[in-house]
Amino acid sequence: MNKKKMQAILDKIKEYNRIILFRHSRPDGDAIGSTKGLYTILKLTYPKKEIYLQNSDFSDYLSFLGGEDSPIPEELYSDALGIVLDTATAARISNRKYSLCRELIKIDHHIPIESYAPTEWVEEERSSCSEMIAAFYDSNRGELKINTEAATYIYCGMVTDSGRFRFRDVSSETMRLAGVMLSCGIDTDRLFANLYLKDFNNFKFEAYAHGKMKLTENGVAYLFVSRKMQKKFGLSGEDASASVSLMDSIRGSLIWIAFIECDDGSIRVRLRSRFVTVNSLAERYSGGGHACAAGATVHSIAEMKKLVSEADKLLGEYKRANEGWL
Repeated sequence: MNKKKMQAILDKIKEYNRIILFRHSRPDGDAIGSTKGLYTILKLTYPKKEIYLQNSDFSDYLSFLGGEDSPIPEELYSDALGIVLDTATAARISNRKYSLCRELIKIDHHIPIESYAPTEWVEEERSSCSEMIAAFYDSNRGELKINTEAATYIYCGMVTDSGRFRFRDVSSETMRLAGVMLSCGIDTDRLFANLYLKDFNNFKFEAYAHGKMKLTENGVAYLFVSRKMQKKFGLSGEDASASVSLMDSIRGSLIWIAFIECDDGSIRVRLRSRFVTVNSLAERYSGGGHACAAGATVHSIAEMKKLVSEADKLLGEYKRANEGWL
């Protein structure tokens, strides 16, 4: 736990009267949970400060958590402290006006790729950025205030980015901090219902998708979700992207990939793995992420097949050099 970094960030927060929070585009539970969690903590702790949450896109799937602030005038950025959460590279920051802020802070748990802020707190071993915000609160309990709402946002981010506390980065500290959030009175029944209940049409898509999955020679499972398929089952982009989880329990398949065809003709790639490091593969296709959870983009079926071929080679090499995988 980097207490010096946390103290430096807290000192900067105290220094500024206006603070603007940002996250990455195409937000997931962690991006929204960490920003809304920190936003609420700061609003509670410093009611006289101007605190804004400014982004250019949103998530239908996570709309139950509530919206974000309406756009503020551009001139308000110039004397503000900007805090960017859960975003490894500047290109992925949702609101491009972040660069107008007087100072910038980066809080992130992804593998460091780019340094874009003078003050950076990056802990890639953390299971989520929301876990880092929980730690930030926990280390400064004497100063910072929290309520059930803020804790719910943070816990939501921790749950979703850790695969319900199943991924390798989950530690005893993760679980302790989750307990700190739960002690704030989170309604987990309501939270999990919103996160995991599905429309009946989603089940029909899943049944159809199981018949469309493919497996390479070395055991890479992959699925192409075309625009036609998305339209047939009424899938949102988030629903389609979530299809990667349908392949996470195939014995012998240590890498699984969902390819999501987008309206602009590009193909969004979601890579997941067990034991095998895949972020370097994602980086070769305009992406990146964690060792076992990464994203990328390809622009044709031919490029998609090339990525699958490289993933198959990677998995074959891993299996030949290692034992104990399932």
